Amino acid sequence: MNTKKYDTADYINTKEDVVACLAVALAENDTEFLLQTIGIIARSKGMTQIARELNLNSESLCQLSADGNPSFKTVMRILDILGYQFCIEQKKVSRLTPMNNKTIAEI
Repeated sequence: MNTKKYDTADYINTKEDVVACLAVALAENDTEFLLQTIGIIARSKGMTQIARELNLNSESLCQLSADGNPSFKTVMRILDILGYQFCIEQKKVSRLTPMNNKTIAEI
């Protein structure tokens, strides 16, 4: 029986899939997870083409992993090439309260 190694990139097919992946990664508030997710999305769209547009080699894009540390500029360029951008919105629950700007943990 032949089996194929599971790769999340094989299941990211639509714009909605990309948005959902990015939303989950951002909600986790984990930089490494976000970078891994962007790397998976980039791989699903064609790492070679993205590297070419960034004037990088494919190995440089491998920084989008738990071990890598790409610059914020590189991350923003990759998202731009993929057709996405960061949007800032206020959290539903803030760590700061209106009471003297104390954190919830300090109350």
